[in-house]
Amino acid sequence: MRIAIAQDGNRVSEHFGHCEGYAIFDVEESIIYRRDDLPSPGHEPGRLPVFLAEHGVNLIIAGGMGPRAIELFHGNDIEVLLGIGGNVDYVAQDYIAGRLSPGKSSCHHEDGGECDGAH
Repeated sequence: MRIAIAQDGNRVSEHFGHCEGYAIFDVEESIIYRRDDLPSPGHEPGRLPVFLAEHGVNLIIAGGMGPRAIELFHGNDIEVLLGIGGNVDYVAQDYIAGRLSPGKSSCHHEDGGECDGAH
């Protein structure tokens, strides 16, 4: 399994489409055997789900993203876990241990707009 966590520094990014990059964790038999940092290719609508799929990602973890982005990730066979915060290394360990529960997405759409659109 390959997990991507949207990051700003060593923290989970609140807005995955505007993050600095992704902490990529390779997991086998509930053990992280590799971690890489992948810089974001930039803020381009529709590009990030394809970009992460090209890197073999199975799961994206972030603070929040808009509904269209979620749909695009699912279309690329990538699961989405939102409402997460904290240190990316601890978040990865908590996910693998089954201790990570999704919260509310940090993106809000009261004005009818998209948070991060289809990034």
